[in-house]
Amino acid sequence: MDTRTALLAAAAALLVASAVGAVAVPGAITDPRETNEPPGRIDVAGATVAPGEVRGETAELRLGTDLRHRGSTVENVTVRHRAIGSESGLLVDETTVDVGDVNFEGEQTVNGTVDVEREGGYRIETVVFADGQRREEQTTRVGGVAALTPDYADTRVGFTDGTVWPTVAVSVTEADNETATLSASISVTNRGDEPSDDVELRLYLRQAESNVIAGEATETVGTVRPGRTDTVTATVKVPNGYNYYVDAALFDDDVLVDETQGVANLNPQETLSANETARDVQFTVEDFERGEGGVGGDSAGDDGATRDGGASGDATPGFGPLVALVALVVTALLARRRR
Repeated sequence: MDTRTALLAAAAALLVASAVGAVAVPGAITDPRETNEPPGRIDVAGATVAPGEVRGETAELRLGTDLRHRGSTVENVTVRHRAIGSESGLLVDETTVDVGDVNFEGEQTVNGTVDVEREGGYRIETVVFADGQRREEQTTRVGGVAALTPDYADTRVGFTDGTVWPTVAVSVTEADNETATLSASISVTNRGDEPSDDVELRLYLRQAESNVIAGEATETVGTVRPGRTDTVTATVKVPNGYNYYVDAALFDDDVLVDETQGVANLNPQETLSANETARDVQFTVEDFERGEGGVGGDSAGDDGATRDGGASGDATPGFGPLVALVALVVTALLARRRR
C-alpha cells in the first residue's frame, strides 16, 4: 500500500470515529449561539424594615431584602445596608451580608440588621453587588424611631384612663386628732393580648404645700387578663388636717413604666386638684417626723414638741421670749426716768 492510500484510509477512520462519538454523546457538538439560557440577572423586588432589639439609647432595625433572580448563576453576591441620618446626612451604621452564588429561581429574602439611635429618622440604602460590581440598589425611609418602647419597659399594664371612673380613689378608714389612715385604690388595665406579669406599685403621699413625703406604700400588681381592669389597694397613715398629692407609679424590674396622680383633701378649709397647689395653709414640721414605724408621722418629735407648739412635760419651765422682751423695755424706761 502506497502512502496516498494509507492517508485516505486514516482520514476515513477519523470520520467514522467522529460520527460514532456524536451519536453516543448528543449535544457534544453544539453551537453556543443555539443555547436558550439567558445571562444571569439579579435585582431587588422589595424591602421591609422591622424593629428588633430596642435598648435605652439605640434600636436595632431588621432589614429584609427580596432578591429576584433570572437566568444563569450569578456569582459572589453581597448585599450592603447603610443607615444615614435623614437630617444630618451622616452615616450611622453599615452592614454587609454575604449571599454567595445565586442560582435559585424566583425570589428569596436576604436578612440584615443595622443599629441606630432612638431619635430622628433615617434613610436605609441597600445595594446589591455581584462579583464586586454594583447591580441593583433601593432606598427605604424610616421615621418615628423614638416612639419604640425599650425591651426593658415593654409591658402592656398601665394606669386606667377613665373619664368618670377614678384612676386613684382615696378613702379614710380611721382618723383621730393627730393622724388619719387612708386607703388608696388604684386602677390598672392590661392593654395587651396576653396575661401580664407581676409589676410593682409604689405610692407616695406628698403634703401639698411643702412636698414633704408624709407616707408611702408598695404593693404587687398580680396577673391581669388581656383587656381587663383590676384594682390594687394600699393603706397609708399620715398626719391629719393636711392636703396631699397621691403620686402612684408602676415599676417593672425597677423600670418606671407608668405614673399617675390623685389627691387627698384632709383640710376642710382648703382643697386641691391634681397638678394644683393650695396656698396659705399652716404647716407644722413636727407632724411629719417619721419614727421607727416607717409610714406616717408621729404626734411629737424627739424634742417633745407637740402639734400646738406647747412644751412637753420634760421642757424647762420659764418665761417665754415675749415676756423677756417686755421686761427689757421696762427696765430701760425706769433707768431713763431715774436720770
